[in-house]
Amino acid sequence: MRPLELHRDVGAYALGVLGVAETFRFEEHLAGCAHCARLLEELGSVEALLAAYARWTPPGVDPVAAPSPGLLHAALGAVGARLRARRRRRLGLLVAAAALVVGAPFAALGLMADPAAPHWTATASAPGVTATLAAAPAGFGTDVGLDVGGVRGPAVCTLVAVGRGGEEDTVATWAVQDGAQVTMRGAAALAPADISHFEVRTRDGARLATLTRSG
Repeated sequence: MRPLELHRDVGAYALGVLGVAETFRFEEHLAGCAHCARLLEELGSVEALLAAYARWTPPGVDPVAAPSPGLLHAALGAVGARLRARRRRRLGLLVAAAALVVGAPFAALGLMADPAAPHWTATASAPGVTATLAAAPAGFGTDVGLDVGGVRGPAVCTLVAVGRGGEEDTVATWAVQDGAQVTMRGAAALAPADISHFEVRTRDGARLATLTRSG
């Protein structure tokens, strides 16, 4: 049997109407076909609705007759529950994303206001660019809060931590409009003691600011 025909058998397999030989061949195909596996999972809900149809249809009634109110209620209830669950998952993702977007600047400001966090200032920068940074040790390396402004945009910028041996870690990447002040939080795998300086760069590698530790 050709692969295309096997793909088409997924519906018949889900409904259990394939013969023994066809079932065996399809299950061999299914073991190595991600496409059919996805389709079979999606058809599970259809199979369940058809099973409900069979249960609710009285003996002797034409299966294509108008469905009973009980069947309609069960089918619509199942579809409604699935749609509500999908909406809840989507809403949860949107709320989580919004919390990250809204909370990130406040988290960065909190880190920069912490007197215990070492601060870094721009010692060299492009005309009009200002930048300050706070870096605190963390279990993953270094927790970083950055405030930068005056970048001519629109542009895509990157904050890079440069190690004492010349190694580099990308801390954050962001898009900026012309001159907009940006506050953000990022992270580096390098420990604070292993960082020589930070650099703000454009996407093409042009250096906008070099930040060294204050004091």
